[in-house]
Amino acid sequence: MGTRRKSRELAMQMLFQGDLGKQKPEEVERLFWASRDDVDEETRGFADDLHRLATQREEDVDAMIQKHAQNWRLERMPVVDRNLLRSAVAEMLGYPKTPAAVIINETLEIARRYAAPESLHFLNGVLDAVGRELLESRLNANGRV
Repeated sequence: MGTRRKSRELAMQMLFQGDLGKQKPEEVERLFWASRDDVDEETRGFADDLHRLATQREEDVDAMIQKHAQNWRLERMPVVDRNLLRSAVAEMLGYPKTPAAVIINETLEIARRYAAPESLHFLNGVLDAVGRELLESRLNANGRV
C-alpha cells in the first residue's frame, strides 16, 4: 500500500474515532498515535493534515456532502461512509492540485476494505458530484467557463 493511501486510511480512522467517541480533534490525534509507533513521519504527516482539514472545515465539508447525498442525512449514513466522504471532500478542498479522480479512486479502494459493498456506488456518486462542482467553481474563478 502506498504512503498516500495509508495516510488516507489513517485519516478516515481518526475521523471515525472522533465521530463515535465525540472527542476533540487534538484528543483524537493524541490517543490515535499513542498506539501506532510503526507509522513513518511522511505517512503520519499527511494523515494529520487530512484529519485537521476535515475537522477545521467540518461545516464546509459536511455541507458539500449533504448537498450531493440526495435523500441521505449525514447522521443517517453509516459511520464508515460518512467519514470516508469527509476525508475525501476535505482533501479535494485542501489539495486542489490532486485530481479528484485520484482521491475518489483511493477512497473507493479504502471503502472496499472497510465499508459495505453496496456503499461503493453511493460513495462514488457523491464524490464525483463534489469533484465536478469544485472543478467548475475553480474554472469559473479563473475566468474560464
